[in-house]
Amino acid sequence: MHDIRALRADPAGFDAALARRGMAPAAAEALRLDDLRVEAVRVTQAAQTTRNELSRRIGAAMKAGDTAEAERLKAEVKAAMDAAAAATPDAHEAARDSFLATLPNMLDAEVPDGRDETANVVQHVHGKPKAFDFAPRQHFEIGESLGLMDFAVAAKLAGSRFTVLRGALARLERALGQWMLDLHTGEHGYTECAVPLLVNDATMHGTGQLPKFGEDLFRTTDGRWLIPTAEVPLTNFARGAILDAAALPIRLTALTPCFRSEAGSAGRDTRGMLRQHQFAKVELVSITAPSQSADEHERMTRCAERVLTELGLAWRRVLLCSGDTGFGAAKTYDLEVWLPGQGAWREISSCSNCRDFQGRRMDARFKAAGAKGTDFVHTLNGSGVAVGRALIAVLETHQEADGSVTVPEVLRPWMGGMSRIGAAG
Repeated sequence: MHDIRALRADPAGFDAALARRGMAPAAAEALRLDDLRVEAVRVTQAAQTTRNELSRRIGAAMKAGDTAEAERLKAEVKAAMDAAAAATPDAHEAARDSFLATLPNMLDAEVPDGRDETANVVQHVHGKPKAFDFAPRQHFEIGESLGLMDFAVAAKLAGSRFTVLRGALARLERALGQWMLDLHTGEHGYTECAVPLLVNDATMHGTGQLPKFGEDLFRTTDGRWLIPTAEVPLTNFARGAILDAAALPIRLTALTPCFRSEAGSAGRDTRGMLRQHQFAKVELVSITAPSQSADEHERMTRCAERVLTELGLAWRRVLLCSGDTGFGAAKTYDLEVWLPGQGAWREISSCSNCRDFQGRRMDARFKAAGAKGTDFVHTLNGSGVAVGRALIAVLETHQEADGSVTVPEVLRPWMGGMSRIGAAG
């Protein structure tokens, strides 16, 4: 959501910010809707003033026995109140806010201009893509040859874009999630949370999934939504609250299933686990004061990078350009991991600073000690990381010539000491 006062102060700047995202001007329409609200408020307030003034005169006329004058004044009051009722300032405010809710966040000045991912900027590369003395296979080839990854059964059960894992691969997926949670809670200071997987409209609206991205979501018959990421419930912990500034930043994490319709992705990544309707992810969320959010963004990204380093993966940090930055983000770093089987870098985490964009939508505020008023919180979210994609990266990076997979050392305590995954017996 946007501050209408800031928009009114600099409509040209607002439209210029939208233009960086390739969007048409919107300031004039936002101001037109707000002008209707302002006029409705004026009419309503004027009617109240008229009623208060005429009520005194009506009383005086009645006391003087001038019934005709009293009735005339009552008619004036009714006309004023009818005009106030027709003005509907709340309806105009709702129309303005509904329009503003469709507009994306303003971008950070450091975000490079560009139409799409080709203009993203690689900022750092960690490690080198592993060299193999055999042709590395893709994860689904490895998993199927091990007899531990089954897409046919998943399709029978649920349709396309689902996977069944068995045995050691099912345990490896569980180990990845549990290890990540322990890392982020034990060493990075996040508080683990167990959250609802079904949420209401207000919760989806608060983080920006609604109204724009309804087609990307799954909705239940009773009007709830399956979460696309734990960012949604975790961030909404602050909805409608006034937080103590001394308690900030608040750092939360959760390991949850995530559900996405993948609308518009027909024909993309149809083989394997890269793009699924259901997947597990460890999410990181921070709720901060404005002065903290830039540093918190760097910190959160380093926490996600730590996961990839510990797993022995080659990865890189990428600053997204204006045309590739998500709807609710002011600035986003993508972490991309090298997949030897694909011979390509693929996203495994996005870490975004949303600034006060979600805070305004949620009416989430904080108050500093001694301050008279409140300010909107800043919110950040990041994958810490996507478990399925981490599984893919581990399989492809640590595959062996005989078809087995070496288990990264950090995961072995969660694998019962298993150091190697071989074919199912």
